[in-house]
Amino acid sequence: MSIYLPTLKQLQYLVALHEHGHFGNAAEACFVTQSTLSAGLRELESLLGLTLVERTRRVVRFTPVGERIALQARRVLAEAETLTDLARAAGKPLSGELRMGVIPTIAPFLLPQLLPRLRNEWPDLKLYLREEVTGQACDSLARGRLDCVLLALPYRCGDVETADLFEDRLHVALAEGEKAAAAPMIAPADIDEHRLLLLEDGHCLKDHALAACNRPELASEAAMLGTSLHTLVQMVDNGLGMTLLPEMAIRAGILNGTSVTTRPLAADHPSRRIALAWRKGSPRAKEFQLLAAALKSAATGAA
Repeated sequence: MSIYLPTLKQLQYLVALHEHGHFGNAAEACFVTQSTLSAGLRELESLLGLTLVERTRRVVRFTPVGERIALQARRVLAEAETLTDLARAAGKPLSGELRMGVIPTIAPFLLPQLLPRLRNEWPDLKLYLREEVTGQACDSLARGRLDCVLLALPYRCGDVETADLFEDRLHVALAEGEKAAAAPMIAPADIDEHRLLLLEDGHCLKDHALAACNRPELASEAAMLGTSLHTLVQMVDNGLGMTLLPEMAIRAGILNGTSVTTRPLAADHPSRRIALAWRKGSPRAKEFQLLAAALKSAATGAA
């Protein structure tokens, strides 16, 4: 076996550059300076005796062999991550570092209630959080940038295992003076598609809301304007339409200071499932099951 082997750090630099296509962004993702990343890649090329990246002022272009080596480097890093996970799983459960992704329609409403209880129950756990829309979070999970993801189902998140935590019911939010507000519940047929405000593409809550309503025309007629649920609430409060909110956001006080009222959505499937997901076959699966149980207990207790 050759003693001149690439280091994991060099492979991390290569994979980061392959993902970001920009030296500055890759260096930022690796928490190093651009000169450090560039030097590491030059050392890797010298070690292998190959040109992996063609450098110009405007474009970073991988050579054909550079493409193949970058893909293999990703596999090597994934195996190294598995080795670390095996060691963690053999030690004290829920201790040390854990990187969890959380989607934006969950993070601000659930985490303030959950995190203090997790810190109290698992004081040795260093939980690092990353807020991303569902597609990006699932991609980060698959690439090993995250260990698990707190998300809403149904959603195709790849080759993962999941543990359901609880059901999160959807409600119609509208101004108090609107005619529909007089009813105890609002059926999908009573929603004016021309006044329905939804989150922009990328947020799975939009898809869950449309699926719950089971009205195909809503996808094309609804105004998908909001970048966040708080923005949608402000638009409703200013008489611009109505929207759909998850119950956890209402419980967390998203309507405080507004004249917006809500009514439960009277549909066959008016809820989304909140769940924890992790890579299938992960050595830390038992640990994630333990985390899921802790999250479920904290969430239902807070409710």
